[in-house]
Amino acid sequence: MDYDPARITYSELLDFFWRSHNPARRPWSRQYKAAVFYHDEEQKRLAMEKRESIAARTNGKVHTEIIPYSEFYLAEPYHQKYQLQLNGNLMREFKAIYSANEDFVNSTAAARVNGYLGGHSSLSQLQAELSGLGLSAAGAENLLHIVRNSR
Repeated sequence: MDYDPARITYSELLDFFWRSHNPARRPWSRQYKAAVFYHDEEQKRLAMEKRESIAARTNGKVHTEIIPYSEFYLAEPYHQKYQLQLNGNLMREFKAIYSANEDFVNSTAAARVNGYLGGHSSLSQLQAELSGLGLSAAGAENLLHIVRNSR
């Protein structure tokens, strides 16, 4: 899914990004560095302002890089839907639904479950969309249990 500025502004996207990682953590390799990619000067300006604001608020070094977008590289399969991959029961269900890795990677349902497992939504939102995620009754109950207990 591509970024859609009609659904979320670049500034809101940046806010989510900065909340979802530790900008003070040094990357242990170039491959795992945190970075914001920008497409134009306005996006660069917004990204730099947010980074400066975080640095001032934390009195610390921000290691997150801000660099121009050049090309997108899909992460290796073992990085896809990482939180979901840590849950063997739910992964078995999704592997039964999506036998091809490309289908799993492109699955909105798998992405949503991964987000819930990562703590990125509310229990009420999960309850509202649970029936549309394609999970068995046991899988749905497993996910509900995890989300309830992580709050």
